[in-house]
Amino acid sequence: MQLEGKTAIVTGGASGFGEGIARAFASAGAQVMVADIDGDGAKTIARDIGGTAFEVDVSNGASVQALADQALKTFDQLDILVNNAGITHLPQALEDVTEEDFDRVLAVNAKSVYLTARSLVPHFKERQTGAILNVASTAGVSPRPRLNWYNASKGWMITATKAMAVELAPHGVRVNAINPVAGETPLLKSFMGVDTPETRAKFLSTIPLGRFSTPQDMGAAATFLCSDAAAMITGVAMEVDGGRCI
Repeated sequence: MQLEGKTAIVTGGASGFGEGIARAFASAGAQVMVADIDGDGAKTIARDIGGTAFEVDVSNGASVQALADQALKTFDQLDILVNNAGITHLPQALEDVTEEDFDRVLAVNAKSVYLTARSLVPHFKERQTGAILNVASTAGVSPRPRLNWYNASKGWMITATKAMAVELAPHGVRVNAINPVAGETPLLKSFMGVDTPETRAKFLSTIPLGRFSTPQDMGAAATFLCSDAAAMITGVAMEVDGGRCI
């Protein structure tokens, strides 16, 4: 029960890696608010894990502030924030990505980190404690062709993690990231463009351990980094990637 007595928000918690993290946190003893743009999906996961749900658009400041207000009303205090919500554009030449898709990727993958920080860092500072975890990607470390602006958004998130960690350390707030490789999530088909045995084999050939990341892998890593066992760890972007970035 590594997170016994802790409270947490997990954005994008209705599916994929976010669901895995929410389930792992609950199993480790935390009270979890599952936050997702899919409100019904968030309610389903929250019921399963004995948590609460909130429908949020992480790219919208008012929506994020409403999430923060509801979390503090529900829990009284917040210990952990997981910025997991993310999207991608379809694989294509970098100059062919539409401006609309570019703006959407940066709003969900990058601006959201700013918005949650704006709404919740003052609370963490006041308490002089807290853990923030950003779910980045191996794409921010070792980019794949034709996912250019998604890669860039995750590189931004890794740099933001390190910058936040340095600035917030004097306030007792730790900030880390995890870098998954492609996994069995709703985004997998978008990364590949088309989901066929051939494209899966091509992706898997780049992962030394020979399999995709799973929500359970992310849940285990996130639980450790957000627990007191990682009290001396901040500013880390941990690769949970089966050796992909070696």
